[in-house]
Amino acid sequence: MNLQAPTPVLRIFDEALARAFYVDFLGFSVDWEHRFGDNFPLYMQVSQGACSLHLTGHHGDCCPGASLRIATPQLDALHQRLVGADYKHAKPGIELKPWGSREMTVTDPFGNRLTFVEGTDA
Repeated sequence: MNLQAPTPVLRIFDEALARAFYVDFLGFSVDWEHRFGDNFPLYMQVSQGACSLHLTGHHGDCCPGASLRIATPQLDALHQRLVGADYKHAKPGIELKPWGSREMTVTDPFGNRLTFVEGTDA
């Protein structure tokens, strides 16, 4: 058996807020979008490097309030970019954890927490 990395599915409620956070602030790219028809919720994939996320406006897909850990060997560069973006809803800092990792957590407008981790094999 050969399992691949999972793709998290995160609940969103507002497309404009999702794009402002994931694309404009975090720097993800939109890979594709899907709707079943006019006036249906959006389902899309965003990615940056090897990290892919699915964002869904569909009620039954998942619940808001997820927590993700995303490994990065470039936490300082990511931190500097996010601080420089001056996003009014998030001013993240880096924390050194007792187990040796360095972590930076940002929460999206829908209550999903993304923790970017460097060290101790994330």
